[in-house]
Amino acid sequence: MSSTAAPVTLSDLIPRATTRQQAMLRDAALVFGFALFTALCAQISIHLSFTPVPVTGQTLGVLLSGATLGASKGAASQALYWVLGATGLPFYAASSTGRGGWHIATGSTAGYFVGFIAAAALIGHMAERRQDRTLVTSIAAMLLGTAVIYCFGVLWLAWDLNIPIVTGALATPTKSAFARGLTPFLIGDMVKLLIAGVLTPLAWRLSTDER
Repeated sequence: MSSTAAPVTLSDLIPRATTRQQAMLRDAALVFGFALFTALCAQISIHLSFTPVPVTGQTLGVLLSGATLGASKGAASQALYWVLGATGLPFYAASSTGRGGWHIATGSTAGYFVGFIAAAALIGHMAERRQDRTLVTSIAAMLLGTAVIYCFGVLWLAWDLNIPIVTGALATPTKSAFARGLTPFLIGDMVKLLIAGVLTPLAWRLSTDER
């Protein structure tokens, strides 16, 4: 019987540490690295005049964080991303009020930050159960993670701006949280979840071929 445990998540393909201290440093580096990766993705952003929520690339970082690190470390990476941005580091997507700071971390888009943590945990949980190893299950995991981000983000946006979640047919469309926090981003987020959904099983396939 092999003494080497089978990898559970993609991060397990990295050679394991031999001591507890090295393992802790390895995990910390992975969490910090994916927090920085999410911050880098956030720099791809477009500000929209009718909503405080910008079009960004950061959800790609969120999805890949969960799939690569697993539930606990994936969630930790996104919590760290939120905290680092809250300290004032320019880690968030560009908006009319800046790229970082407590006012953004707790402002109209705060629900999305909470959603990032929950989504990374959910996708990581599914990855730990091998749902990231085939195209169909991987894309399904990324779709669920994206839905979680929207759920937290839209609900908080509606509360913070004091607007309805949805509006009737005769109301101004941009008055709803759906119109300001969901519908403008559907196409872009579909592209990002498809990218993440393809990359993870491909990474597993390549790692299997190499072994």
